[in-house]
Amino acid sequence: MVGRGIELVYGGSSVGVMGVLADAVLERGGSGHGVIPELLIQKEVSHDGLTNLHVVKTMHERKSLMESLSDAFIALPGGFGTLEELVEILTWGQLHIHQKPVGILNAAHYYDELLAFLDHAVAEGLLTESSRTMLHSSDDAAALIEKFARYQPPTTDKWQ
Repeated sequence: MVGRGIELVYGGSSVGVMGVLADAVLERGGSGHGVIPELLIQKEVSHDGLTNLHVVKTMHERKSLMESLSDAFIALPGGFGTLEELVEILTWGQLHIHQKPVGILNAAHYYDELLAFLDHAVAEGLLTESSRTMLHSSDDAAALIEKFARYQPPTTDKWQ
């Protein structure tokens, strides 16, 4: 990221996978921008070394600000919060609220079952192929960023 001039925008935590990523970006001279709700600051998990730390009142404000600050979205392996944010940002893209690329870093095949599920949803007629193509995946971060460089958002509506 740092070598490509890509700045990190994330939830602002000092813990977990994203805390490790933020530390790595900052150690290499990059910029890290966090967006954290007051509730999580009270639990003392905010990252104190970020370039910018935006404090918001709610999780909804957090996601909205993160979307506006970002040019693209990549989900790393994670749990409920990661899945919730991934699905919401895909839904926003599907509804044309944004036209930014979305991807998952499928490290160690972590997201294989999710990708299979999405393919199953297309086969069952519950997700359009156009919407399915909005989610890029790779086990290589550089390859994922290259896919983003060629991204063209769907022009069809969710209901077509």
